[in-house]
This record gives sequence, structure tokens and C-alpha cells, in this order.
Amino acid sequence: MTFSIAARDPETDAVGVAVQSKFVSVGAVVPFVSADAGAVATQSFANVAYGPDGLDLLREGHTPAEAIEALTAADEEAAQRQVGVVDLDSEPAAFTGEECFAVSGDRQGEHYTVQGNILENEATLDAMAEAFERGDGGLPERLIAALHAGNDAGGDSRGEQSAALYVAKPEGGYDGKNDRWIDVRVDDHERPIDELERVFKLYDVTLLAREEPDDPAELSGEAAMAVSEVLADMGFLDAEPSASFGAPERAALEDFRGMNNFENHSLAVIEDALARGWEEAAAGDDTEPEADAESRMVDAIWHGLQRYDRL
Repeated sequence: MTFSIAARDPETDAVGVAVQSKFVSVGAVVPFVSADAGAVATQSFANVAYGPDGLDLLREGHTPAEAIEALTAADEEAAQRQVGVVDLDSEPAAFTGEECFAVSGDRQGEHYTVQGNILENEATLDAMAEAFERGDGGLPERLIAALHAGNDAGGDSRGEQSAALYVAKPEGGYDGKNDRWIDVRVDDHERPIDELERVFKLYDVTLLAREEPDDPAELSGEAAMAVSEVLADMGFLDAEPSASFGAPERAALEDFRGMNNFENHSLAVIEDALARGWEEAAAGDDTEPEADAESRMVDAIWHGLQRYDRL
């Protein structure tokens, strides 16, 4: 009841898994990732020992195909299992047991493997592979794009329930103290991939550092008016909103920044992101007019930050 992608990004040394399933809390079962080894996605009557054991085999120098061979050879119920593995530099591999429920299968590319079972069709796997290969942005964006594409092509034949994104990178964790770069889960939701993307954007803006802009833009005109209105509606700005973004508006924006724990970005970077991202976020906003104002602000900041590389 699951489709997933395990992949790496050689440019950033990041490895990760993204997964969706008609199964509660799929993020607690399928993805296992370590920056010093690779990524394992274990599913279909998942043998969760495949995760840590598979990563250990990769650390010992085994290729993904060799690791899978060792894992399945020691498992009497391997015919029911499905697993995808990528390491840091070898050819990705996957295993789909002959007793996995149809439609099931897997696909591999240079830096990824996709796998799924109880799918609506095989087009789900092809769509995921194509979306990852042609995707823009960093590894997390491409992983999420693969989930969207697979779901749109057919997805899990039983529907949607949970999704997860887990990416590791050397010293990528909070304050650089571990490799847990991105760890986002949606355990039960009507549209878990959409919700996963929303939470990832908030996670990205809050926790992931980016390069500083050389010449930060300032809010003005329609964008300044719109941001001022949101700040006033949220209670941060005690002044009449206008197209001029001055000291009172920046003080309100600073309060918004602090309230939302956006310490990774200075006030100038937040204003720059809003100035550059507001129109793009608004163009893609299909929410109702009464949609949460804070979510609109976060989405605009996220769009603006896409111009700068993550650190």
C-alpha cells in the first residue's frame, strides 16, 4: 500500500527517502537514512530490520545490490518484501518480492530508486522516476515532486493517508550536531502529500540556513501594502497599512520573525524574501480568501528564499 523514492544528491552529499501510503504513520516504518551510508526504504509487510542492517552493510562497503541480497537471503518472508537502497556513489538497487500485492514494481536511475506496491498502475512508478529526473530545486523538492507525480498518475490503489520526507546530510542537523537535515512527517491526513509539502516549507524557512543575498530587496508598492495588511490583521502592526514599508512596518515584521522562530534569517533577508516571493506565491495561491495569513507569509518567504542556495 506504499510508494517511495530513495535518492542522493552528489552535489550536497545529501541522501533521503520520500514516501506515501494508505497506512498510518508511514514515516515511522519505511525510511532509514544516514549521511555516512545512504538510504533504505523498506515496505510491503515491511521488515524494519532492513533499515539499520542495510545501512550497516553499506558502511561496510557493500553495494546496494549486495546489501539487498544479504538482507533478503536471511529473511524467510522475503517474497513478501519490497526494499529500495541507495548508497553514496554506487548504482541504486531495489527488490520486489514475487508475493508482493499487485500492482508492484520498481525503477532505478543514476541516483535514485522508486518502488511501490498495491498501486493503481505501473505508470505511478514511471511518473515518479520522470519527475525526479527532470525536477528543479534541491533534493527535498525533487523527492516531493516525485510523490506528487506518482500520486497524480495513480498512486496507492487504496488511497492516501500518510507521507514522510527524511533527508540526511553531513552536519545538516540542528546546530550542526547530527546529520538529520530534514525530518518531516504527516501521520494521518486526507491529502498527506500536500500537507507534507506545506510543513516542509515551514521547516525549510525555520530551520535550514541559506546564503545571504548580496543586495537585499526592500518591500514597496503592492507587495508592501499586502504584507502590511497581513501584519496588521495578525496584530503585529498598529498602524494604517500603506505601500510605504518603513520603521513601524519593519518593527512589526521583526516581531513576526521572532514569533515564528525564523532566527536562521535576518530581518533584511526576510524582507528580501517577501519582496521577491510575494507575487510568485500569490500567483500559485489557490486557497480560499480566509486562508491562514501566517501560511501565506511563510509561502511567500519560502518562494523568495529559493533564489539562494541552502548551506
